[in-house]
Amino acid sequence: MTEKTTTRPRAATTAPATSAERAEAPAARSARRTKVLSIVAVVGAALLWSSSYAVTKEVLSDVGPLTIGALRFTFAALLLIAMTRLVARRRPIERPTGRQRLLTWLSGLLGITVYFILENFGVELSTASDASLIVASYPLMTMLLELAIFRIRMPVARIVAVLVAAAGAYLVVRNGAAVGGSQRWLGDILLLFGGMVWALYNLVSKLAGGRDAVSVTCHQMTAGAAGFLLASLFEASHWSVPSLTSSALLVYLAVGCSVGGFLLYNYGLQALKSSVAVNILNLVPAFGVLGAVLINGESVQLTQATGGIVIVGGVMLGLVDRGGGSLEPPEEQR
Repeated sequence: MTEKTTTRPRAATTAPATSAERAEAPAARSARRTKVLSIVAVVGAALLWSSSYAVTKEVLSDVGPLTIGALRFTFAALLLIAMTRLVARRRPIERPTGRQRLLTWLSGLLGITVYFILENFGVELSTASDASLIVASYPLMTMLLELAIFRIRMPVARIVAVLVAAAGAYLVVRNGAAVGGSQRWLGDILLLFGGMVWALYNLVSKLAGGRDAVSVTCHQMTAGAAGFLLASLFEASHWSVPSLTSSALLVYLAVGCSVGGFLLYNYGLQALKSSVAVNILNLVPAFGVLGAVLINGESVQLTQATGGIVIVGGVMLGLVDRGGGSLEPPEEQR
């Protein structure tokens, strides 16, 4: 007689992932990787730009502020044109629409010609330390413009982050600020106007749409160089051959601060909100002090070291984005 066997019900197994779920995981990882790379790129731009104030101040003793911009950005534009052609041989570069081209040229005139005219004259009349301090107010200007134009809600954490980072920047440069003479106040006003122009540059760049960073930077640099070449004609009567030291510093400004800095910043700006990207630039004063210690042998007060820590804390707080808004495509942001 055969014994009757009973089969026990098997334990429920996990349902296989759907095709949408399988596709979502790589997409999420790709989004996180893009955001991390964008943050690293903007931090790299801040590191390069942090040295531009001291270097520009040094060159101003030998070359006029408009001529500095013309030499710096013309050389940078030529490098980028060559770089764009090399990239085009390897892979196709998306051609901009007529609207994108106009907005990109406008952003170049704003972020390169107008901004650096104000910065160069501001640094000449004021001090590099004041320039570093005023940079900390740029996120506030960008945040207000985003709120007015794009109607983007600003989380409380990000508003606090901007204020914290600005306070840290003040601590960094407070003890190092030197008296810049009777025209220092005028230089500071020019630097503040530069912040407003920089905020406009960020927003116009976002409106132009996310395209290849090399192509965008090339168009911006070409437009900015053309504007500077016209402006430098006002200093034609004072033109002279710069010294070897000034020439080397101009090459650094063109290659490092212009080509390298703008390429990194434009790459990061494609995936980050303008206010987030500009908030990371609050690292500029901290990097500037670090460069002064390593290169010039300057000493740092305890207050300045504390300010550097506060800046890093403010920037990290500004990167918190619970809603994932930093990765919204430009179309959704508009």
